[in-house]
Amino acid sequence: MRIHGKPAWTIWLATETPGVVRILDQRRLPHEVVVLELRTAEDAAAAIRDMAVRGAPLIGVTAAYGLYLAALAAPAAGMTAFLEKKRAMLAATRPTAVNLFWALERMMQTVCAAASPAAAADTARREAEAIRAEDMELCRRIGEHGLALIRAIAARKNGGTVNILTHCNAGWLACCDLGTATAPIYQAHRAGIPVHVWVDETRPRNQGASLTAFELGQEGVPHTLVADNAGGHLMQHGRVDLAITGADRVTARGDAANKIGTYLKALAARDNHVPFYVALPSSTIDWTLDDGVAEIPIEERSADEILYMHGRLDGGGVGRVRIAPDGTPAANPGFDVTPARLITGLITERGVCPASRDGLRTLFPKRKNG
Repeated sequence: MRIHGKPAWTIWLATETPGVVRILDQRRLPHEVVVLELRTAEDAAAAIRDMAVRGAPLIGVTAAYGLYLAALAAPAAGMTAFLEKKRAMLAATRPTAVNLFWALERMMQTVCAAASPAAAADTARREAEAIRAEDMELCRRIGEHGLALIRAIAARKNGGTVNILTHCNAGWLACCDLGTATAPIYQAHRAGIPVHVWVDETRPRNQGASLTAFELGQEGVPHTLVADNAGGHLMQHGRVDLAITGADRVTARGDAANKIGTYLKALAARDNHVPFYVALPSSTIDWTLDDGVAEIPIEERSADEILYMHGRLDGGGVGRVRIAPDGTPAANPGFDVTPARLITGLITERGVCPASRDGLRTLFPKRKNG
């Protein structure tokens, strides 16, 4: 993808400086493009915890690189115990996105089989790079399968503009390229299909306003920013043809956890007969869980995200302002769960399926759990 017309990445190895991983600091977007350097596992953990990187796929990739950085510092004596300690530290950063735990487990299975710290570091680097490359490929395939849905709607509209609503940011900034929910949109745009995206602001961190609007603008995709609660109104008046969101965890029966407010969008979509899809790579499926509402852990984030807003000030600087009275208590659940019954389908790298246990098994027949 691109920033200011130039190719850009969310995370990459600094090839000229061994042992350095570079990331875009997404806390500074859209007003500043800042690159951070990660040199230790602790740096990677802080980037995940403080949301310099965010989005389930990118969190997993960052954690993988974090274990690579840990392997570079591992002692010969007690290497496995050292790496397990770093794994636990990385795992404690964010509780909801299952990609984090998936990536750490995959890395540990590979790295701890190495005979020495040097071999572990080399293995960890190659495995982290493989996870990054796989994320790009999975997003490309998700985009292809979602593109078919957009093509069908465009055909029914005789080539008219397809209006798509999304929530939060499940774009390339949440992944390594293309994104999940946005991958079909980018591919449709590149194929010449007229699309327009309704971008809701996604309080409290405004990841729709700051990130989705930013990346769509950089790619020249027509879009309009709306308030969070405008989605239902737009659907009532026939101005939304399709809703696509991402997910941080999907259960074996198809329940999907995503940024807080997704459930309300799904309810509005069902009431107005608007197709509601969730786009995700298979690493986001938690085959050990069934009932998403009861079983998916929901991260409770800092009240400051509710009490303050960040943005560009009238004077040109970037800062934060308090929007609530002093002393006001605030609760900040970061995610909610959309039950499978409200989801039209799941868009994965293997195809589109119903949001159900049987639907997922049609795409992943070798899974024994769920």
